[in-house]
Formats: sequence, structure tokens, C-alpha cells
Amino acid sequence: MSCKPFIGLNADFRSAHQDTPAYSFLAAGYYDSIMAAGGIPVVVPPLMEPEDMDCVLDQLQGFVFIGGHDLDPRRDGFMLHPSVRPLDSRRETFDRTLMRLIAQRRLPVFGIGVGMQLLNVSQGGNLFLHLAEDLPEAIPHKDPHDPGHRHGLEVEPGSLMERVFGDGEIRVNSRHHMAIDEVAPGFAVTARCPDGVIEAIESRMEDWFAIGTQFHPEADSASALDQRIFEEFVDGVRVHARGLRIVA
Repeated sequence: MSCKPFIGLNADFRSAHQDTPAYSFLAAGYYDSIMAAGGIPVVVPPLMEPEDMDCVLDQLQGFVFIGGHDLDPRRDGFMLHPSVRPLDSRRETFDRTLMRLIAQRRLPVFGIGVGMQLLNVSQGGNLFLHLAEDLPEAIPHKDPHDPGHRHGLEVEPGSLMERVFGDGEIRVNSRHHMAIDEVAPGFAVTARCPDGVIEAIESRMEDWFAIGTQFHPEADSASALDQRIFEEFVDGVRVHARGLRIVA
């Protein structure tokens, strides 16, 4: 009997503070969505050594990078904008190292929210640090009083996003203030908000199945159609795993 594919998940992390211990945490929607799509989620803590990360990746067939706070732009040579709420340093260091290793071995990867932004930055793209200033004509992409804030989505023909959503009106959740500016080489924009803000990217490299969404298909505010993104990802992971077995 063949096992379902093992799909890794990073977790959020908060350092110890006063009387509160350090801890990792993860919204259940991420691993529930992977299980519903036919994968087995494997939560990976913020490891310190790249060698240990490689050992874990040897056991996985794909990886999902979750959302969270913001990437620290100073790590990419930019100034810190006042609106940026950086990820905990331990998580960001782990995430960046892990993404580099995943890219090197061309492991299938799906980045969500800041996970998509990391995918883009790690491969040579960059980000708008605050949409309200960088793109003042854009519609609001975050409403602090409405966690279910939504906007329209326009998908590119022939993309994974088109396979998921098809024709008709599409609306997705939105809770971000940073977004992709320049897209990394080897990637294409496959969905945008009607105001032009990038909402999804996909690899155009034949040897790497890699996708990202700015919106959150795992969240309670997601639609039933959004779950199909996880199904497409897990299906792509299976195809990649079969190809490796054939080559081996």
C-alpha cells in the first residue's frame, strides 16, 4: 500500500516574553486543508541547523509555507517601514533557510500570504512594503475591523488558478498590507486583484512546481472553491513524486 504524500508545514513562533514561554502555533486550517486534499501534514519546528532541515526534507514530498507577520525588509537591503510587523527572528531565519534548501532541490512548494512573499523574495523578486503608500490608488487590502474582508480576483487563462476558479465572479479574502512588486525570474503572475495587486504566482520552470497565493485558502473566510488549490497542489506533488521514482 502506498502512503499519501507527506507535506511539510512550518509553524509560527513567538519568543519567550516575561512570564510567557516561547511557543510554536499553527492554525488548524492549514493541516486540515492538506488532509482534505489527500496529503499527510507534517509540522516542522524552527530548526537551527541546515543539515537537520535537509534530513527532514528528505522525508517530504512537498511543503506549504504558512502566513503570518511580515518579512523584515532589512534582510533584503531595504529600510524598515513603520507599518511592518516583522516575524519573530527565529522563525524568519528558519523560513528563509528552508526556502533556499527547498528551491535548491526543487521540492514542490506552496506559499500562502507571507509564504508567497518569501517565495518571491528568495528567488530574486521584491515587495511593496505598504500598499497604502506604494500604491495609493489600490483598494483597501486589509480591514482591521473585518477579518473576513474580501475583494475580486482576476485569473490568467491557462493557469492553475483558472483550473481552480474557472469563469464567473471570484472573490477572495484579503488581510495584507505588503504585496509583490517585481516578480522573481522564472515565475508568472496568475491572479490579480482588479486594482492590479498581485494575488497569485506560479513557477514557469519545467523542473519546479511552485505556487503562491496572497489570499488565504485555508482560512474560515475562504470559499469552498479555494480548497481546490490544495487539491491541485497535492496532485502536483504526486506527479512530481512519480517522476522521481521513474528517474530513480
